[in-house]
Amino acid sequence: MRPRTLAALTGLVAACRAGVPLPASPGIPPAAPAALGFDSTRLAAAVAYLDLASLTKVVGLTTACMILVDEGKLALDAAVQRYLPGFRGAGKDQVTIRNLLTHSSGLPAWRQLYAEADSRETALWIVNTTPLDTSPGKRYVYSDLGAIVLTEVIERISGEPLDAFLDARVFRPLGMPATRFLPPQTWRDRIAPTENDTSFRHRMLRGEVHDENAGRLGGVSGHAGLFSNALDLSRFAAMLLNEGSWDSVQLIRSETVAEFTRRQDLPSGSTRALGWDTPSLPREDPTVTSSAGTKLSARAFGHTGFTGTSLWMDPEKDLFIILLTNRVHPTRANTAILRVRPRVADLVMDALTRPDL
Repeated sequence: MRPRTLAALTGLVAACRAGVPLPASPGIPPAAPAALGFDSTRLAAAVAYLDLASLTKVVGLTTACMILVDEGKLALDAAVQRYLPGFRGAGKDQVTIRNLLTHSSGLPAWRQLYAEADSRETALWIVNTTPLDTSPGKRYVYSDLGAIVLTEVIERISGEPLDAFLDARVFRPLGMPATRFLPPQTWRDRIAPTENDTSFRHRMLRGEVHDENAGRLGGVSGHAGLFSNALDLSRFAAMLLNEGSWDSVQLIRSETVAEFTRRQDLPSGSTRALGWDTPSLPREDPTVTSSAGTKLSARAFGHTGFTGTSLWMDPEKDLFIILLTNRVHPTRANTAILRVRPRVADLVMDALTRPDL
């Protein structure tokens, strides 16, 4: 691999077997914060935070849904309009919370909210009044718009912004101080840069959310916006592998974890669980290469992020795999991560299943 390609894909990998974390990438020399851009060929100990992109959907938004389901405040098969009356349009009375979590709501995948709206309020109005492309439950379309709608639902039920809810109910109880929206300026030199934004903010992004629509929403949304690191995500993954508990904290009921991480078959044949995805197995579609690789069990669940992140957990094998990169630096044209993710997952599995380990 050429040095410039390596620099864009350098990240952190953590794995767990029987609850014991493995060291991540030993022996790589440190680099100064100024060298953490595309021209760096070293993984820097100085990198403490990365933009999680769509891992926000599961680490943040889906976890908030789990908690509210546990508390009896959110019903998976209730209509979205029960919680969000402004979500209106033809057929939208049939869209349920389960549809949003399985990306089967009928909403389109995306809109250029950052160009269409000049404020968070206008952007949310556009999302809530966007017509459905298909009837609910009929087709899988991975939709950022659905995650934004679900963010509004969480905020309506909880009575507070998503970032405040997650900090109080998830990140602080789990001891995840490096996980938050809107990182402070004091973190900037230790945050991996993402892209040279040529469409919206017209600057190199570092310490502000990469996703343009999340930027228009003020940096806080359920579809993107979280920053974190491998250590914090290791705690989060261990909590889910331990059926919702961490140390003395029972964050989520075990039954709720089981429901959210199993395939919903909605629509029929979809790999999606609730919020989470599950591996696309070769026997199901030989043309599909899952980011989970080829060796995790059917019980595995995970997700990816556009900036080059991924998180996979396998309860059957008692392990998690975290890959954090800034593959969009300096441009999203680098798509090598599509080959790297499954390769890393398979290499981790090979290492953990060797008889001498």
